[in-house]
Amino acid sequence: MIPTYYYLLLGTGLFTIGVIGVLTRRNVIVILMSIELMLNAVNINLVAFSHYFREVNGQAFAIFVITDAAAE
Repeated sequence: MIPTYYYLLLGTGLFTIGVIGVLTRRNVIVILMSIELMLNAVNINLVAFSHYFREVNGQAFAIFVITDAAAE
């Protein structure tokens, strides 16, 4: 079984790459892709914490974030 902090490190790395992409790029398409990357990092963290605490709330909220990202 993979420890929870591996997922948190992955989410932190993806979120950092997304923030750097938003702050350094001028192209709108690249900025939107960086925002998508940040939202996916948040989803990874939500599901990891949901699994750690054995609750479904984080997974349900991740579904709403995915829906919002699709509408974007």
